[in-house]
Amino acid sequence: MAQPLKLYLAAPRGFCAGVDRAIKIVEMALEKWGAPVYVRHEIVHNKYVVDDLKAKGAVFVEELDDCPQDRPVIFSAHGVPKAVPQEAQRRNMVFVDATCPLVSKVHIEAERHHQNGLQMVMIGHAGHPETVGTMGQLPVGEVILVETVEDVAQITPRDPEKLAFITQTTLSVDDTADIVAALQARFPKIVGPHKEDICYATTNRQEAVKAVAPLVDALLVIGAPNSSNSRRLVEVGSKAGCKYAQLVQRAADIDWRALEGITSVGITAGASAPEVLIDEVISAFGNRYEVTVEIVETAQENVEFKVPRVLREKVA
Repeated sequence: MAQPLKLYLAAPRGFCAGVDRAIKIVEMALEKWGAPVYVRHEIVHNKYVVDDLKAKGAVFVEELDDCPQDRPVIFSAHGVPKAVPQEAQRRNMVFVDATCPLVSKVHIEAERHHQNGLQMVMIGHAGHPETVGTMGQLPVGEVILVETVEDVAQITPRDPEKLAFITQTTLSVDDTADIVAALQARFPKIVGPHKEDICYATTNRQEAVKAVAPLVDALLVIGAPNSSNSRRLVEVGSKAGCKYAQLVQRAADIDWRALEGITSVGITAGASAPEVLIDEVISAFGNRYEVTVEIVETAQENVEFKVPRVLREKVA
């Protein structure tokens, strides 16, 4: 008789509307123009999704220089520096921007503050494609990056009276709150966003993890190691009292020895992880334990983003 195990499934989990839209953009581009279609940077941070699109005819590259002039190119959901679409235009390339609309909203915000003479402080992770893309909306030196509360004390803006801040959309809600408080304490006149930049999907997935963490012996977050929002879910789980919180890409990565003797496991997935990988993890537990599943739902999502018009039009 298999040992009983309770699985608590966090909801919402997995794909968000921006990821859904980005994948749909690649699939529709392949339908419209045929293979190959080029994609600059991983469309979303998930190996399974990227491999699936490769099999359908998408070619993933790091830079525009790696794309032939005569094939369509798609920009990833994380957003790109302004110079990239400008260069594609200069080369007369067909391009489709799959930047998540919530990231585009931050870009527009940065642009608006810049026009009003404010220097930007961006709360984000150095080198993350979203941060690179957002900082690349403005001229060099116009965006100062801070990653931690400690960084806030080190920065030297042009004019402390003329500052605004923006945030990478996939950060931890709680960590960001501390950095914002430090910015406001040091620069009382700093202007914040109308509505916080952290996206609804990031917030909802973190809230669901906070609800699950106290109920379980272990938490598994299904997601890629380079996925910011997935890694934040592991941190949120640990902070909310779960002693063992681990990031796994798929079922094969589960460390079963570490889970010996446990009676309850929480499962969630980052915003770029497909449901098929969540099902795979659940059935891996089903093969080893007598499993009962309970869903812990903290919010419902019914957001949908339209794909760009160029993909809705028929080929001329």
